Amino acid sequence: MMLMSNFHDWPEAGAIFPVSDFDLTVLDTPHPYEQAEAQAAALNWQAEIARNPAFFNGRMVLPRAIMIRQGAIRGECHLVDYSTFLLWRKTKPRDKAVHLFGLPVILSADGAVIAIRMGPHTANPGRVYCAAGSLDASDIVEGRCDVEGNMRREVAEETGLDLAAATAGESFWALHADSVVTLFRLYRFSQTADELVSIIERHAADDPQPEIDAAMAITTADPTLYDYPPFMPGILSWIFAGHSKDTGDG
Repeated sequence: MMLMSNFHDWPEAGAIFPVSDFDLTVLDTPHPYEQAEAQAAALNWQAEIARNPAFFNGRMVLPRAIMIRQGAIRGECHLVDYSTFLLWRKTKPRDKAVHLFGLPVILSADGAVIAIRMGPHTANPGRVYCAAGSLDASDIVEGRCDVEGNMRREVAEETGLDLAAATAGESFWALHADSVVTLFRLYRFSQTADELVSIIERHAADDPQPEIDAAMAITTADPTLYDYPPFMPGILSWIFAGHSKDTGDG
């Protein structure tokens, strides 16, 4: 039976909840939204690449439906062209598709959240958030999304940091807003904020095509400090209210 999103059972928008389990199955059939909106996506893509020729129309994972029940997240997903996703995110018709991505929240030894600012050639220019990226074909293992593998890859590519060197939180957590589910986990490194920022800056300087143009240490939940996407202020408030103890150090 086709999975259906149970939006009426989802936690309140913006509320952070513990995740007991997650399973994102990737089907080998076309996404119904991509099939229905192929012409509109192609037209929108021409406008998008006119504004930003650096865009690449690769394949990414877009859930058709997500069920959230008692902390367990289950999704049925399809691979779509990036152009399809760009069209979807303009209006976000959640009856057609929803978005889910993994967010590794990096914490320094001295309690800062380490974030990056996306470069002008990316899909989120100027936005500040923890290094992360959408699930794509390389993150599919035996028909399911490897969210932790995606986190490791994105952090390594964008920052040069290795999540295996950090102390991971015992739990995954999640929140949703505007048809987007953010699945996150805390990772505390032994280095200070200054040390981590220096590592990231050196990595970006050595990258011929860096996705980021700055790294910063965030020590306040002030939502106006940077140009944050919708998920970041709530996560920052949650962390600076004391929830960073999820990494087991206090």
